[in-house]
Amino acid sequence: MASFSSGGVPPVRSMRLFAEFLLVFVCGPLLVLAFHKAGVLFGLLWGAALLIWLVGKQQKPEPHDRKRELREIALRFLVLAPMITVLTWVIWPQTFLQLPRQRPLFWLIIMVLYPLLSVWPQEMLYRRFLFTRYAPLFRSRSALVLASAVSFGFAHVIFLNGVAVGMTLIGGFLFARDYARHRSLFLACVEHSLYGCLVFTLGLGRFFYTGAAWHGH
Repeated sequence: MASFSSGGVPPVRSMRLFAEFLLVFVCGPLLVLAFHKAGVLFGLLWGAALLIWLVGKQQKPEPHDRKRELREIALRFLVLAPMITVLTWVIWPQTFLQLPRQRPLFWLIIMVLYPLLSVWPQEMLYRRFLFTRYAPLFRSRSALVLASAVSFGFAHVIFLNGVAVGMTLIGGFLFARDYARHRSLFLACVEHSLYGCLVFTLGLGRFFYTGAAWHGH
């Protein structure tokens, strides 16, 4: 499998990798938050994703049974989606299904564009890049999964609410755990898209909207 790093990692290299990791996954979100500009967010995210794709486009997934993996993703979603739906209805009944009920066309546009414009670059950065570039730094699979989940959750501090951070921390762990097994960007995007589209459908999208988070700044 192609990699962004190779060979042993001496202490100096480890320190540089760690500094780079902090720059990308800690300073990056904080920079977006400091500017309060959606253009900065999408510019940095897409710029990084395209660069990662160009550098590692020959990377191949681990051998896996795609049909079996898709079946597992679907079955888990069929179990978790009703639970998330009920919790949303109980906790936020006033906004439950607000988007598809009040703005069905806009909801449909999000269902189509969200996987392409948001999920793909996020998975490129928080799964493919992190798992390949920083594998020598974290070394074990469990450490990589944890680093990916925490970084993914922290990235959502830009929305200035704990719900976004908490949900993406859990979701990031789920996506990273599966990616660690199959290393398939396609499968990671499918799984991420399912839960992301569910979130917007149920009325939780307001927690992931920069306009609401940065209003007045």
